[in-house]
Amino acid sequence: MRPASVSDYRVLARRRLPRTLFEYIDGGAYAEVTLARNVADFEAIALRQRVMVDTKKLDLSTTVVGQPMAVPFGLAPIGMAGMYARRGEVQAARAAKAVGAPFCLSTMGICSIEEVAREVAAPWYQLYMLRDRGYMRELIARAKAAACPVMVFTVDLPTPGARYRDIRSGFTGAKGLDALWLNAVDGATHPTWLWDVWLQGRPHVLGNVAGALEGKKSVGDFLAWISRNFDRSMTWKDMDWVREQWDGPIIIKGVVDPQDARDAVKAGADGLIVSNHGGRQLDGVTSSIAALPRIADAVGGDLDLMLDSGVRSGVDILKALSLGAKAVFLGRAWAWALAAGGEKTVAQMLATVRSELAVAMILTGCTSVQNASRQLLDLD
Repeated sequence: MRPASVSDYRVLARRRLPRTLFEYIDGGAYAEVTLARNVADFEAIALRQRVMVDTKKLDLSTTVVGQPMAVPFGLAPIGMAGMYARRGEVQAARAAKAVGAPFCLSTMGICSIEEVAREVAAPWYQLYMLRDRGYMRELIARAKAAACPVMVFTVDLPTPGARYRDIRSGFTGAKGLDALWLNAVDGATHPTWLWDVWLQGRPHVLGNVAGALEGKKSVGDFLAWISRNFDRSMTWKDMDWVREQWDGPIIIKGVVDPQDARDAVKAGADGLIVSNHGGRQLDGVTSSIAALPRIADAVGGDLDLMLDSGVRSGVDILKALSLGAKAVFLGRAWAWALAAGGEKTVAQMLATVRSELAVAMILTGCTSVQNASRQLLDLD
């Protein structure tokens, strides 16, 4: 199949990846109501098609927390991307750099901060609040040493959401011979992935936390450590500690409630990503796009707003910009594309999304993403 849209890359990823990994990327929490709502609520928003507007010159550039972007979208942090394609975070970072989009590296990435910085460029760095403050301090110091320009502080994961697909696939819960058999069958029936990732993409460790688990080698060991270290006691006061360690821009990721957004402003955040973690945490909550206008009304003049969760096209990006976001982050879209074919395919996906955004701008009479507003939407 020749992919034409983000959904096509999902189909290709499903063919290429072992089932456990595909379900991990693709799934959400519980019954996946919020996962579906993230997409459906974007689809329900109507744009105003306008005619006879001079759109010969389009400006897709923007600036977020002082960082210039050639396009108003970037790659959101995705855990274990290096298991979807060989050294996957590096490949995705190259594709993002080529189009002028920021790449945000997950704490749970296979490739480390240093590897991505050495091979491509210093990424934006995503961090969780960990119970092990000593190791958290070390991670922040490493991000500073690598010259990462932005810290993306994820606050919506004090504990992992219940993801039923991961249990059914055997990604979590399977042990001993059951786990060994599932992994063996999964790998053997996906030879392209087996050759590219399993045999040539080592080491299969979470590069950023490898130092905390010396002697441990399996991804399961690292996931267990991360799970034990999520901090359910964190409050907005902990932002003071983070700010003591980091003197660059801090973006808070994982807010869908206006009061939390106001608290983020009080805590000194420079930016905010409206996000429900792609529907992977609390099921049944509002979609990110539905939460965006309320948060924009509450704090839009106080910090830079961004959004992730449910974005599947350039048209979706224009809708988010119209409702108050200055930039949008793609999650599953780039994970699917990476799994489908690595850097080249991520680059193709990004080019598709950029083209879709440009066409949507032309047909709504919008010449600059910085001027996108609710005037572009049919709200009647």
